Amino acid sequence: MKLIDSSLAALLLLATSASCHTIFQNLHVNGMDQGQAVGIRVPNYNGPIENVDSNDIICNGGINPYRQPVSKTVIQVPSGAELTAEWHHDLNGATGSSSDPVDPSHKGPMLVYLARVPDATQEDVTGLKWFKIYHDGLNTASGEWAVDKLIKNKGKLSFKLPTCIPAGQYLLRVEMIALHSAGNYPGAQFYMECAQLNIVGGGNASPATVSFPGAYKGTDPGVRINIYQSLSGYTIPGPSVFTCDGSEAPGTPTTPAPQPSNTSVTSTPPTSSAPTGPTVPQWGVS
Repeated sequence: MKLIDSSLAALLLLATSASCHTIFQNLHVNGMDQGQAVGIRVPNYNGPIENVDSNDIICNGGINPYRQPVSKTVIQVPSGAELTAEWHHDLNGATGSSSDPVDPSHKGPMLVYLARVPDATQEDVTGLKWFKIYHDGLNTASGEWAVDKLIKNKGKLSFKLPTCIPAGQYLLRVEMIALHSAGNYPGAQFYMECAQLNIVGGGNASPATVSFPGAYKGTDPGVRINIYQSLSGYTIPGPSVFTCDGSEAPGTPTTPAPQPSNTSVTSTPPTSSAPTGPTVPQWGVS
């Protein structure tokens, strides 16, 4: 009976939330909002990516074309800054609707990656080397998912930049994975956008990296999963979180996740030179 109930629940949620999607559209630097779609490659449509082998999994913008013109702003960010990614159901911003920032049925993890690039406004995002700086999944004691926390916080997800990574230009990839229909693959819904950063200050660490596509597989236990059963744990997709001291980061999966390759980042962008695109006001004070 429980199996039937959980299956019916899944079908009902799928039917009622088919268009309840979301977009990462504002970035706050030490509490200062940089503006909607400023320095972020936002699509016109809020739909998900479901194919983990597609180039669309990198920064979106393929089957969900970017809003034109794409922002050429490169956001100035100090090393170690607290960043807050703000999500809403669509580009109308905060609406107060039940599906803003995303429908509550879209339970799943939140993840954040960085890739060092010569020019944060470059159009081509294939072949980049990414390292994870944040993730959060499931609290098995309370049953609360990272997306539940995002909804409680009115669409805002906060995390800190590592202080030990080199200065220069980066793409910041912020991602939500909705698991409400992830019992089969394809089924999990991947939402991601990329922000354009120029990090000022820092160190000389060379984090291990992964590639997109390639970091996820359709058979990963965090990608293909029935969340309507009793879960004793959840494996967040992708590599472990990079930390400057090598310590375990908050939100670490309860079971081992795939490890990144030991490939060092080899691109050599300018250290703290002025970005090629327009800039926004300097960061706030934390």
